[in-house]
Amino acid sequence: MEILISLLNKVASGFVPFVILLGVLIFIHEFGHFIIARLCGVRVEVFSLGFGKKIFQYKRGDTNYCVSIIPLGGYVKMFGDQPGAEVSEEDKKYSFTHKNVWQRISIVLAGPLMNFFFAIFIFFVVAFVGEDYRATHVGDLTTDSKAYAAGFRSGDMIKTVNGAAVKTWEEFEGKLANLQNSQAMVDIERGTEKLALKVDIASKENPNVLSTKPTVGDIEGLSPMSKAALVGVKPDSALAALGLKTGDRVTAINGEKIRFWRELEPTLEKQNPQQALQIDVERAPVAEAGKPETMSVTLAPMTLPKYSFDTLKLESADLYLGAIIDGTPAKTAGLLPGDRIMQINETKIDKWDDVITSIKAYDGKEPVKIQVLRGTELLKMNIVPHMISQMTAGGTEDKRYTIGVAPFINYAMPELIEISTSNPVEAIKIGVQRTWDVSVMTVMSFVRLFEGKVSPKNIGGVISIGQAASETFKIGISPFLRMMGLISVNLFILNLLPIPVLDGGHLLFYSIEALKGAPISIKNMEIAQQVGLVLLMSLMVFALFNDFTRLFGM
Repeated sequence: MEILISLLNKVASGFVPFVILLGVLIFIHEFGHFIIARLCGVRVEVFSLGFGKKIFQYKRGDTNYCVSIIPLGGYVKMFGDQPGAEVSEEDKKYSFTHKNVWQRISIVLAGPLMNFFFAIFIFFVVAFVGEDYRATHVGDLTTDSKAYAAGFRSGDMIKTVNGAAVKTWEEFEGKLANLQNSQAMVDIERGTEKLALKVDIASKENPNVLSTKPTVGDIEGLSPMSKAALVGVKPDSALAALGLKTGDRVTAINGEKIRFWRELEPTLEKQNPQQALQIDVERAPVAEAGKPETMSVTLAPMTLPKYSFDTLKLESADLYLGAIIDGTPAKTAGLLPGDRIMQINETKIDKWDDVITSIKAYDGKEPVKIQVLRGTELLKMNIVPHMISQMTAGGTEDKRYTIGVAPFINYAMPELIEISTSNPVEAIKIGVQRTWDVSVMTVMSFVRLFEGKVSPKNIGGVISIGQAASETFKIGISPFLRMMGLISVNLFILNLLPIPVLDGGHLLFYSIEALKGAPISIKNMEIAQQVGLVLLMSLMVFALFNDFTRLFGM
């Protein structure tokens, strides 16, 4: 019952955005068929959004315009569109089947092409509205990285690459991608200082499996990501007695804003220990949809040499457990949120990557020995990991051992900048380029699927579309429009697949007819359509299965 209620709530919350997104895209697709059919002199009998019982209809001329109850598609019913149907000599000039093959190809192709051109229009509008991109600020660096050795420092702003200006991190990555195994001049700003760095660009495997480039340029260790100022609070800390908790994110020290972990201790050390210390924090909500709680703790002056992590008994929240997943070995063993991982087998744990590596290395024999600190008590547990399958960011399936624990979300949002244009020519260029990029990505997703580099579990159906529509709608108009453009391109590509019952299947039949000079026999066409229908229904069932699997974490 709870599962059903959860499903109904999720469906209800995403219904309106889903109907808007799908309704607009279906209208555009079917309008393409409709308008070219009319231009070719074909009588259009029905123009319907949705399937099933008609809830609204209006007839004008020969066409019955209607909205049907099931908003999962649409159709245009043309006179004489069934091969073999009897058509009087007088009506043949209005019959789809009796139009020449090039006119039929034009009518069928018009639907997918409308989705393609509509995507260009959508991304054109987005270029005017503006969208957020990551700024070119350098994130956390380790001193042993090649980026650090090249002269980059956390907080630097990258301005140009080989003289070409870069406004966003995505632009910067695009420049690097084409400079592998070479040197580049990178201009940066560090506070009021302007510096020029001569940087060696290495080559690495492209993490984007949907790209046509197998390798890209890279500067090892360079990233826009920075750790957030999430603190681990030791039980005997004076701040714990004041209400500060592990997992709280520090936002300010005595009024001075804190964004990143790297800023926290230097800011603490600047404060006078003979004066009170006010720490403003943000605490994650208990409920998934709740809002973060903001609060302040004030520490009275203490007899300390200075304020620091050591004297205040604070540390990074990296090794504290943020969540224990239900139904997992960790839950069964009794691990709790807030436990600090100290040791796994014989390995002392210094960072979260050590936890992942140690569990992944499980040999399937003896239980994993885990030591955690709960308050002041050291607990020892024997846990048998289980194998799970999960999707990576690149779309591949990763099978590995896990125990069902998760750390606190310990990364800060990178600084974002809004990029927009008021130049219509520039906006058209952006629209065309974005549509082309998404088209290539969509085609490559099929290629990688057949190569086995992308898991078929990524295939989603109407529930996935509904969730994406709902989430982007909540964020704002620009993300929602981008999602609409993405789905529009997908409809363009999918409808061109040479599967009978899809537009691509009809195009295949008509192309063969154009080459042979005669249409395919009705019998062969019916067999092909039956096979196509089975394939399409199987794909829809598989996509729906994936949707339910993701929805309920199965």
